Amino acid sequence: MQANHSRGLSRAVRFVVLLGLISLFADMVYEGARSINGSFLQILGARASTVGWVAGIGELIGYGLRFFSGYLADRTRRYWMLVILGYIINLLSVPLLAFAGLWQVAILLIIAERVGKAIRNPARDALLSFGTQQMGRGWGYGLHEAMDQIGAVSGPLLVSAVLFF
Repeated sequence: MQANHSRGLSRAVRFVVLLGLISLFADMVYEGARSINGSFLQILGARASTVGWVAGIGELIGYGLRFFSGYLADRTRRYWMLVILGYIINLLSVPLLAFAGLWQVAILLIIAERVGKAIRNPARDALLSFGTQQMGRGWGYGLHEAMDQIGAVSGPLLVSAVLFF
């Protein structure tokens, strides 16, 4: 019995660490990009009010869509599909910003990034709730969130360092 519990705990920790690493690196990318969105949109010719509206609308769409994405995840039980779809949207939208020659195109890509996050987060959190049963949900979510926040902080710092040097 003890061996099964230890094996289950080990698998749970690996699962949480794997999702945490994915979140860490994804956050590095999109939080790094978000840290310069305002300046980038200004370079492309957008007004300051436009930058503010884009940020607000992106967040509104992102958080509003989570309700439907979470419902869809529970209804279909296609958690992995939604997580992967959300990461693919991010994987495409953030790097494509480098090729946006018009601020209108950049705005669509910025909002697409928020949509990708909204699609994946409820399904990812549901997977975490399943995966943390063996290790304790508080510890599992805490570990995942710590890794996520490391990425969120290091992304903008990395972009700053690249721009500085």
